[in-house]
Amino acid sequence: MAKNGSQSETYSGPLKRLLLAILVLCLVGLFIFWRIDSPRVERFRAQIVDRVLPGFDWAMAPVSGAVRILQDFQSYQRIYDQNQELRRELRQMTAWKEAALQLEQENARLRDLNNVRLDPRLTYITGVVLADSGSPFRQSALINVGSRDGIVDGWATMDGIGLVGRISGVGPNTSRVILLTDTTSRIPAVIQPSGQRALVIGDNSAAPPIDFLEDDDQVRPGDRIVTSGDGEVFPPGLLIGQVAADPGGRLRVRLAADYERLEFLRVLRDHGARQVSAPSALILPEIPPGMQMPPAIDPATGPAADPGDG
Repeated sequence: MAKNGSQSETYSGPLKRLLLAILVLCLVGLFIFWRIDSPRVERFRAQIVDRVLPGFDWAMAPVSGAVRILQDFQSYQRIYDQNQELRRELRQMTAWKEAALQLEQENARLRDLNNVRLDPRLTYITGVVLADSGSPFRQSALINVGSRDGIVDGWATMDGIGLVGRISGVGPNTSRVILLTDTTSRIPAVIQPSGQRALVIGDNSAAPPIDFLEDDDQVRPGDRIVTSGDGEVFPPGLLIGQVAADPGGRLRVRLAADYERLEFLRVLRDHGARQVSAPSALILPEIPPGMQMPPAIDPATGPAADPGDG
């Protein structure tokens, strides 16, 4: 058995090499034949192609399928690249849309500022809100106009519609605005059309309460509230808001100014009013010389006894 196996291997090796040489010679001959430039050879080649190629469709099917798969893959690659490009353009368009909306809102607020009807004697300067501070103890905003622009403590500030607050603290380039909602704010107001006078008192809420009304029965929700000009705190006639009632029945102010979107504030130059030298002068009246403050009243013991009595 080992001898027969060795003999078969001895004959199979040269036979394989012979077949390989014959195949190479046939291919070389076919190549040379295919390169011959002769009319007869060309007709012969055409006949061979017409007879052989139709029968090789089954052999070309995998090649055609692979070509189609490659073309589809390239098409999908192009579609993917186009999709990514469209996504980038969509993000850019979204950013541009947001910027356009912000510019539109800013333009609308500036138009609102231009449409406000003020006393012709009042001039104004418009400032940009740099920052605002909302806390349980203080409601204020910072604007980019200051003493270099002629800003003075106590001047009123408005947005496109209503009163926002007053200047309290002026620097060379910036000013602090105390909002109507701050607990230190006390605004003399008049309610229209009844003409009732009251105080709008800030309590750090979005709707400050109305106190010291002369006659509550003459005031209705929806009545217009404007500054009265009493105490020379603000010029008269500036819109504050409308009367509203909370669930407990207390009268409050629905402010006309949009405190959620304070971007620009108009500072009114009120040259007719006195200038405030101390912030407390906006709240406490000045005491004439020779007079003393009334004694404080203790809620537990009642009025303090006068030393001269008795």
